Amino acid sequence: MISKTLALPPQHLRVAFFTMLGVAAMAGTLNGALALGERVARTAPASDPTPVVAPVEPKAEAVEPTPPPPAFQFDAPLPGRVVNSPFGLRQLPWEENGRLHEGVDIAAPSGALVKVAADGVVKATGISPTYGRYVQVLHKGGLTTLYAHLAKPAKNVKRGTYLHRGDTVAFVGNSGRSTGSHLHFEIRKGDKALNPTFFLGRSFAEASDLPLKAAGRVPRKVHVATVSKWPPGMTAKGGVKVARLKNGRVRASIPVASTPVATVPAPAAQPAIGSNGLAI
Repeated sequence: MISKTLALPPQHLRVAFFTMLGVAAMAGTLNGALALGERVARTAPASDPTPVVAPVEPKAEAVEPTPPPPAFQFDAPLPGRVVNSPFGLRQLPWEENGRLHEGVDIAAPSGALVKVAADGVVKATGISPTYGRYVQVLHKGGLTTLYAHLAKPAKNVKRGTYLHRGDTVAFVGNSGRSTGSHLHFEIRKGDKALNPTFFLGRSFAEASDLPLKAAGRVPRKVHVATVSKWPPGMTAKGGVKVARLKNGRVRASIPVASTPVATVPAPAAQPAIGSNGLAI
């Protein structure tokens, strides 16, 4: 027998039944919707995500690396002046034989500024019977330059002075065994004389680029020097005779003009005078 407290009227039972039925239907609907959503998500193609646009930085222009400065660079000691006596065998009009001219001569007026050809340290200054006043500069690589026949060195140029390429080293003169106002310029590697024309106005990246072999060759051609003045008693029309010897050297013979002896005519014979004072 059912207790009265648990017994429900029929109308309440119907309400409870329909309520439970609605809840179950709603739950089923929700479960079906979830299942359908999962199936659609699995079968539907994935949409492309919105592309991310990265900022494009401007391309930097390619910068070529700056080459290192040349290890050796030589300038002309007298810019704009002309070499009038080259490196090589040379014969002066009053010399008996040709000899090696170990540098170049550059004609310039006395007092013209002489520039040091390359960076270096003054090795020596002085006076020589042949070079006259000179300055010798030591450069890297065992190279030296010589500036000779000077009027005088520049101020404060003395042994140990460091000079930059293009600094004034001296002034053109006519000292020593010189035939006129000019600069005698030499380049040497140790004791070996080199042809300066292989260096002036050129630069070299490394020591191995220096034209030491080519500059050390002595041409066989002998140049007869052109001088601005001649020794006393000689003229340009002296009739110098040049003979080339078998060994490649040159012998010059210069005729010496003898001073003619003036002839004085004998005095006319004087008539004899007698004792009476009359001519006999």
